Amino acid sequence: MLKIKLLFKNYWLLLVFLAFKMILQLIVVNPIYELHRDEFLYLDQAKHLSAGYISVPPLTSWISSIIFFLGGSVFWIRFFPALFGALTMLITWLMIEELGGKIYSKIVISCAMLFSVLVRLNILYQPNAFDILAWTSVFYFLVRYIRSEKPVWIFWLMLAFIIGMYNKYNIIFLLIGLLGGILLTDKRKILITKYFYISLLLGFLLLLPNVIWQINNRFPVYHHMMALKRTQLDYTNPISFLKDQLMFFSGSLALIVASFIAFIFYKPFKPYKVVGISFILVLGIFVLLKAKSYYAVGLYPVLLVFGGVYLDMVLSKVWKKYVMSFLILVNLIVFISIYQLILPVLTPSEIKAKKERFEKLGLLRWNDGQNHELPQDFADMQGWKEMASKALLAYRMIPKDERAQTLVFCDNYGQTGAVNYYNRNEMPEAYSANSDYIFWMPHMGEIKNILLIGKKPSDKVITMFADFKLEGTVDCENAIEKNTGIYLLIGASKDFTFEFYKTMDKRKSEFDIF
Repeated sequence: MLKIKLLFKNYWLLLVFLAFKMILQLIVVNPIYELHRDEFLYLDQAKHLSAGYISVPPLTSWISSIIFFLGGSVFWIRFFPALFGALTMLITWLMIEELGGKIYSKIVISCAMLFSVLVRLNILYQPNAFDILAWTSVFYFLVRYIRSEKPVWIFWLMLAFIIGMYNKYNIIFLLIGLLGGILLTDKRKILITKYFYISLLLGFLLLLPNVIWQINNRFPVYHHMMALKRTQLDYTNPISFLKDQLMFFSGSLALIVASFIAFIFYKPFKPYKVVGISFILVLGIFVLLKAKSYYAVGLYPVLLVFGGVYLDMVLSKVWKKYVMSFLILVNLIVFISIYQLILPVLTPSEIKAKKERFEKLGLLRWNDGQNHELPQDFADMQGWKEMASKALLAYRMIPKDERAQTLVFCDNYGQTGAVNYYNRNEMPEAYSANSDYIFWMPHMGEIKNILLIGKKPSDKVITMFADFKLEGTVDCENAIEKNTGIYLLIGASKDFTFEFYKTMDKRKSEFDIF
């Protein structure tokens, strides 16, 4: 009982911050917004568990299985990214204690984590939320190793990295940056210990199922990255990337600057300068590769920790109170001034009324490099329920004795996942030639009808059916999928099934699926 009382005495404030984080994440989404297109794909992966996927590594599919076990509601879909955000805060708190930080640094760093871009990333059920947790965990175990030089922390670091790899492959750039930082400091002695190579071997064995999957499937991660580069990364530029870095923790820039001052001038932190060097190296790699700006967000929690603890250590008790209070106030003011711009709290009409503010910060620029009416993520959270309900109405128009030979087919993964999520248990699973869905598609003996969601099919396809009809369109004004059609193609010709699967096989062999 005494231990429990002492534990609560020491960590009650942490529990308050964690509870506030969870509540904040669950209330900042305006009900007018639905799930995001990417979330639908990740949820569908729960039905097709595997050691790998075209789109992402398999960890997200395992979490999706838990979500459906819990009922599959929107609450649970939003719960897990919020949980990963809270766990990231927990890791930073433990790192603060490891470095000797006291209550002032704990409060200022927790506020910096709470009121930042992390709120945006912890809304969506995407690998990004866990990615930041994984990066922060790697740095935490690195700090533990540097402090103690106990080999066990090398193994924990490698485990955090491998779990991160099962979530999102871009953590490999963190490993490259860390290795570079280690080589450029006296920490290079880690590389000659047997424990380092044993941990590498264990890490490889843990990652082997996914490596084998990549080999057996001709390294789809490479084709995915090439498609990503062609359709999105080629539209980014280094200046925008670096500007965005200043925006992510704009209310806490003082802590980030303080961390680099500490790495250079504060003697107790000189053993940790590998962290600062790694930050610069990883950021440089991302600039060269024209990466999306948010790829680097996982680098910042550790800098906030070092900056906050440094100020906690060097400021006198009187100055500490005023400086830390000022930093918290600045962070709150900055967050309050921008939260309506970075979070889906305003309705689409309210966003359009404030278009200039969004445009000035580059928030209306989509992956195509052009400005639009809404931020892309917000537009991607509109119109899905309407699409699914109209698709279900169209499906019910097909005679019951023909439904077993009807294929529900969509143009892209967002449409497919939305129809599957909202119409689950009401109609057969939808498929697409896009992303993972093409590999999940069953080979039907004969396709008689198609419920098509997407663009109008070509005249060649239409002539292969006895009847073709547009049954509805997506009317949601602000949806990316506005004007998407719901079509019924009835009475396929004898040759259609063969020609359809021939086309699908060709697309799979050429990786023409992105």
